[in-house]
Amino acid sequence: LATLYAPNGWIGRFFEPLGIKIAFTPVGIWIALVVVSLPFIVRAVQPVLEELSGEYEEAAATLGANCFTTFRRVLLPEITPALLTGAGMMFARATGEYGSVIFIAGNIPMVSEILPLIITGKLEQFDVQGSSAVALFMLLVSFVILFALNVMQWALGRRSGAKG
Repeated sequence: LATLYAPNGWIGRFFEPLGIKIAFTPVGIWIALVVVSLPFIVRAVQPVLEELSGEYEEAAATLGANCFTTFRRVLLPEITPALLTGAGMMFARATGEYGSVIFIAGNIPMVSEILPLIITGKLEQFDVQGSSAVALFMLLVSFVILFALNVMQWALGRRSGAKG
């Protein structure tokens, strides 16, 4: 993954002449995190789409709905809980991602610092308490996001009439 974003990688060769720098920038970090974490959304949404009957789309087309309206009014309400779950898992994964981002981040203060690199730096300086505090912060952020998603799913379930 790192060779894609490096200045001599194929993405770097395409964007560098245009004046767009990907490596060692927040944009590169975002791209790497999305590429690594996107399978969580796919794994959450795919089973819902497979179970969804094609009759809904056919009925919407029969009633004169275009593709966008069918997506917005028929498919999106069905996959919203799965999208929220996948997004939460994606965010939790991206929060602690180290392997793919270490080569892209650059660790430039206030530009491309990421929390896993801060933890590693503190551990190299034998600041175990500081690294533990940063790790605890990451854990709490992930927990709050996942808890909020559970509350939203519960509310969506109650609104749609599901018991739980």
